[in-house]
Amino acid sequence: MAEQYTCRHHRHHRPSENQCSSSVIKHIKAPLNIVWSLVRRFDKPEEYKPFVSRCTVLEGDLEIGSVREVNVKSGLPATTSTERLELLDDQEHILGVKFVGGDHRLKNYSSIITVHPEMIDGRLGTLVIESFVVDVPHGNTGDETCYFVNALINCNLKSLADVSERMAVRTQSIEQ
Repeated sequence: MAEQYTCRHHRHHRPSENQCSSSVIKHIKAPLNIVWSLVRRFDKPEEYKPFVSRCTVLEGDLEIGSVREVNVKSGLPATTSTERLELLDDQEHILGVKFVGGDHRLKNYSSIITVHPEMIDGRLGTLVIESFVVDVPHGNTGDETCYFVNALINCNLKSLADVSERMAVRTQSIEQ
């Protein structure tokens, strides 16, 4: 199923010679509605992204075209990232973001994240796919750049799983 979803929803422009592209898949043991409630919050990425310390919406009303400034925690080679919401579809559960500024090396970075229902161990779960395309910085290879971005995405998706699964347990406890 992941391959079908990737072909259907993760249509980035074809990477040029100086770009790289990849995708990361994560299975989360929490229902889609919980996972999507976190992913879709363009104004609150710090709720699950461990490297984000603060987010300020600079323009827009959280619809397509809105712009946010994300403050990055120390330890990464950046302090800020300015990002535009490119795609938000609550029916298909798709969020697309493009970096439009900041003091990082991820130039022309754009990502698409989708969430899909699935069964995990007989319970409602969520399949999350995040893909990206980005320029390869001068002095780096495509493999190095993809490795770095994939590591960040993996960290974010692990945190998304942890937060979502805790929320699911709390919701289940309340319902019982």
